[in-house]
Amino acid sequence: MAHLVEILLPLSDAPMQQALEDIRNELTARFGGATLHINAPAEGAWADNGTLELDRIVIAEVMTEGLDRDWWRDYRERLERQLAQDEIVIRATQIDRL
Repeated sequence: MAHLVEILLPLSDAPMQQALEDIRNELTARFGGATLHINAPAEGAWADNGTLELDRIVIAEVMTEGLDRDWWRDYRERLERQLAQDEIVIRATQIDRL
């Protein structure tokens, strides 16, 4: 079954641009392609102990036939350390390629 994997990445300062390029290159090398929605950043909002937190995010997407959950968990943990984030959201959706 094919999956669309989406990675919600923080958009912060200029060094982040290099990190996004590195992420795109790594995903492309592993999965044969990747899309980063860089020119249309989204804004995420959530409550943290009663305080409204806001983030500008970029969504990275890859399509894959299999879903190696262990690899994705390890990749998420590595991104969290690399980008100094408490949590990076990675989500997968089963898709039918048309």
